[in-house]
Amino acid sequence: MSTTRTAVRTHWVAIRTMLLFTLVLGVAYTIVVTGIGQVSLPAQANGSVVRSGDEVVGSALIGQSFTDADGNPLPAWFQPRPSAAGDGYDGGTSSGSNYGPENEELITAIEARKAQVAEFNGVSPEDVPADAVTASASGLDPHISPEYARLQVARVAEARGLSESDVADLVESRIQARDLGYLGEPTVNVLQLNLALAELEG
Repeated sequence: MSTTRTAVRTHWVAIRTMLLFTLVLGVAYTIVVTGIGQVSLPAQANGSVVRSGDEVVGSALIGQSFTDADGNPLPAWFQPRPSAAGDGYDGGTSSGSNYGPENEELITAIEARKAQVAEFNGVSPEDVPADAVTASASGLDPHISPEYARLQVARVAEARGLSESDVADLVESRIQARDLGYLGEPTVNVLQLNLALAELEG
């Protein structure tokens, strides 16, 4: 009888402890952390969504392609770097190619991309920066280098009937500095740049 009573008491203590920690760690903690995020960093807490008017057009954290129905790049838009994630910028299959720098397939792909980017933008292949022909490790990077953005200015300006100086000034205004002034490299968010480009035109 005493053994049964002890077992019941032990189980009841275990159940109460489980319920307490479920409420504290599973419910209260989640509400507190979510509340802190919504108050202090609401944009980041909600996915860093980018809007055009009232419409959500993407996320500042995930790149997207600016192509036609056949997958060809559109001359009137700034183009992102290549993506190895699924069919391109697929958040469900985030990945890089995992090829080393001496991999023949990667070398061949880079040379082909370099020729395509050079022809598309009317520049020499030697002027094409590395990020224009290589995918990021995640395949989702929404940024390009300022050099790649500047390389595209003439083509975008011509396609839209805008002056090169206006488009160049827009690019310069969208360059994001290094984090904390020294971490990483300056970048340009392609989606945000293209939204600003649409506003410049319209």
